[in-house]
Amino acid sequence: MEENTYPQKLLAEVLGTAMLVFIGVGSVPATLIVNGKAPFTFADLGMISLAFATVVIAMIYAIGHISGCQINPAITLALAATRKMPWRDVPGYIGAQVAGAVLGALAIIGVLGRKAVTVGLGIASYGSQVSAGQAFFAEAVGTAILAFVVFGAIDRRSAGGFAGLAIGLAVFAVIMVVGPATSSAINPARVVGPMLVGQLFNGTVHWNQLPVYLIGDVVGAVAAGFLYVALNARRGITTIAESTPEPVAAAEGALS
Repeated sequence: MEENTYPQKLLAEVLGTAMLVFIGVGSVPATLIVNGKAPFTFADLGMISLAFATVVIAMIYAIGHISGCQINPAITLALAATRKMPWRDVPGYIGAQVAGAVLGALAIIGVLGRKAVTVGLGIASYGSQVSAGQAFFAEAVGTAILAFVVFGAIDRRSAGGFAGLAIGLAVFAVIMVVGPATSSAINPARVVGPMLVGQLFNGTVHWNQLPVYLIGDVVGAVAAGFLYVALNARRGITTIAESTPEPVAAAEGALS
């Protein structure tokens, strides 16, 4: 089967992550701008969650067959840790994802103007009522749920053609619960990109919170990856009827 070149995969990751940030993260300042002085409601959170879910679904079907549409450094690291992708590809993928997140955040300002920065640019953060430990746990659990669904959806034994829908719905569900605590980043690139752009445009950026997001997301994703692998570890039982060797299926890339 023909495979795309590595540069093509990296470009796809740049575009996919840029779209994720532009639509998903961009829905946060868009909602706040439209609401004006009206209070933020659970319905608003639902629409933001839907924006993230729909762009994830769209990108998986658009570029999943090119790069795997990982668009998340935590997922990339989890796939590498469980030997579902080579470690040599990891630095390029993560670099492309962060670059895409920066471009997506810049596009938000290009469309919504400086007012997007004024209302926070959708930068992930947790308030004083949420401790660092609670935020770490929330991000780790949220990312673990997402990663577990990703691993299940890309399993060659899963129902074909539904990976995008399953992963998108997982994103929607996680944000609805984790969002009130930490903005539900569940993606280090989604955190870093808007932070860098927010700093560039003199926005409010809580850099001291960055380690909580980075470590929590990676720990959650990698733990979920190993859990899925452990659940699927099985011992082969060979019978006379099954003694004819079968061709070994090629390992599948993420979301492809």
